Amino acid sequence: MSGTTTATARRRREAGAGANRWVVLVVLCVSLLLVALDATVLHVAVPAVTEDLKPGAIELLWIVDVYPLVCAALLILFGTLGDRVGRRRVLLLGYGLFGIASGIAALADNAQVLIGARALLGVGGAMIMPATLSILRQVFPDRRERALAIGIWSAVAAVGAAVGPLLGGFLLEHFWWGSVFLVNIPLMLISLPIGRLLLPESYGDRDGPWDVVGALMAAAGLFGLVLGVKRLGGGEAPFGPFTLAPLLVGGALMFAFVRRQRRRAHPLVDLRMFSRPAFSTSVCCIVLAMLALVGLELIAAQYLQLVLGLSPLQTGLRLLPLTFAAMAAGLAGARLLRRFGPRAMVCFGFCLTAVAVVMLTAMGVDDNTGLLLFGFVLLGFGLETTLFGAYESMLSEAPPAQAGGAAAIGETSYQLGAGIGIALLGSVMNAAYAPGLSSVRGVSPGDSAAAGHSLGEAYDVAARLGGVRGAALRHAARDSFVHGLHVTLLVSAGLLLLGAGMALRLPRVMECGVPAAGSAEIPAPRGVAESRVSA
Repeated sequence: MSGTTTATARRRREAGAGANRWVVLVVLCVSLLLVALDATVLHVAVPAVTEDLKPGAIELLWIVDVYPLVCAALLILFGTLGDRVGRRRVLLLGYGLFGIASGIAALADNAQVLIGARALLGVGGAMIMPATLSILRQVFPDRRERALAIGIWSAVAAVGAAVGPLLGGFLLEHFWWGSVFLVNIPLMLISLPIGRLLLPESYGDRDGPWDVVGALMAAAGLFGLVLGVKRLGGGEAPFGPFTLAPLLVGGALMFAFVRRQRRRAHPLVDLRMFSRPAFSTSVCCIVLAMLALVGLELIAAQYLQLVLGLSPLQTGLRLLPLTFAAMAAGLAGARLLRRFGPRAMVCFGFCLTAVAVVMLTAMGVDDNTGLLLFGFVLLGFGLETTLFGAYESMLSEAPPAQAGGAAAIGETSYQLGAGIGIALLGSVMNAAYAPGLSSVRGVSPGDSAAAGHSLGEAYDVAARLGGVRGAALRHAARDSFVHGLHVTLLVSAGLLLLGAGMALRLPRVMECGVPAAGSAEIPAPRGVAESRVSA
């Protein structure tokens, strides 16, 4: 009787532990949703901000770019700090800072205050993002459950990125531009007490002192690299002083950071993780997937609005199938991973995305709704399949004690890949687009050069010229843009096939090992029945 009672109690505790893990996942997904929303919600508010605050060209650029710049630069710093002082602690501090910065941004009465508030939002985002992944890595020690959790996590990220512009558009129709920031505050007021009550605290390797100098070197180096890459993506001259200097300084600091970590007995980031083929290959796959595709998102938005003449809201709705397909891939990812393994899954995702990209080369100056719908669905499913498999393999290969550092490396790779992709594919697009405008009859070389900067500028020049010359320039610019889009898609497809070949280095099967006995344990969530979760 006693044995039966003990077994029953044990089963109840295990069921409670499982339930607690999924409650933790819900809290983490709310965190991620908030950061993903804030990364895109401002895009539709830029015209209203410009009209109200009257920022200069440089100030407007910093209003848009300072959030991702600061966030990317500080990911490694706060990811490794969470390993040292507690991941839940860093996450909750990030919640608080995010809420305060949102209030400052909403009430900003000049561009400088808004830039500062956006920078604080970037700091908060850098505290939240790696903490969510590292806590997820810890509370789901079983790889099969962790794969499902990562699938749900990535599906929420896709939802947040897509809903951001739609939510921003809705708020701007009814309120002032500051409302796009105020929506963060109620979520933070709910997340802080719930997170404090339910999230478990966990730590990584706490031996030796935390490398403050190394953390600052990594932050400054990443800031320089991302800033330089973003300037390249914005069409700046590659050898200009304000582009070349950040790249050189950032590269030098990151080289010094790597040397420092190799020499230290207790490094900030254990670079030995990169000696594991699955880890290093997963990181490279994340970079390559984002490099090949993120620039296409911007180009696709321009195509839908400037070539097909759709409104911003119509453009967002046209891109929704991509998001829904990404959500479906995230939710199905755990089952696909168990059945086919990381190698086949990531390779298939790259190949499917390449097929979608090649299919989209059939886009022309006329609207083809069916082609775009089918192409975007394949694109979203393939991309999310690739990123899911790569993220899951990367986290599973990282030691639990380095979960925060590994999560920060993954998020940094994502940001760098996105920045490099915008720069690379933007350069390819410009190189293929501009020559088609050099010989338009009746248009001067100066007007042709101005029209060659972008399709939007070409339309402005055509409107100024008017008459037959303006119509001819407009027609030539539209045709040249579509040609440049086709070339860019083919380059992207080549990069995706390169990624498919790289993915062959990943493990063939999903190894679901049981956590070793005596491994570190995570305290049970506060206020919840006692349960033990292996780290």
